[in-house]
Amino acid sequence: QVQLVESGGGSVEAGGSLRLSCTSSDSRPTIYCMAFFRQAPGKQREAVANLHNLGTIWYANSVMGRFAISGDIARGTIFLQMNSLKPEDTGMYYCAARSTYGCSSMDYGFHYWGQGAQVTVSL
Repeated sequence: QVQLVESGGGSVEAGGSLRLSCTSSDSRPTIYCMAFFRQAPGKQREAVANLHNLGTIWYANSVMGRFAISGDIARGTIFLQMNSLKPEDTGMYYCAARSTYGCSSMDYGFHYWGQGAQVTVSL
């Protein structure tokens, strides 16, 4: 079983920055992809960015150019640098890990989830 822990959420004004971190437990199967998802109140969970262990990166159009994902998949650690934050970025941000080959922008493509970190952006 993989345990994922997010940290770094908080409240900022529009235009500000936050950095999310996600670390995994020492005991884990091979992880092929890690990602951040978010869920705003009353909305479905959506993918924000993912990182494959071969180095490929994907971003949602809504965060392209503002967010940057990085990390070391082999160590089970990823980061999400969020710049130029907007009120519509507000939500609970979740870290996810996939233990089968490949990567995905769909939540059902991931096997392990963190507890979430709240991000609130105000005008």
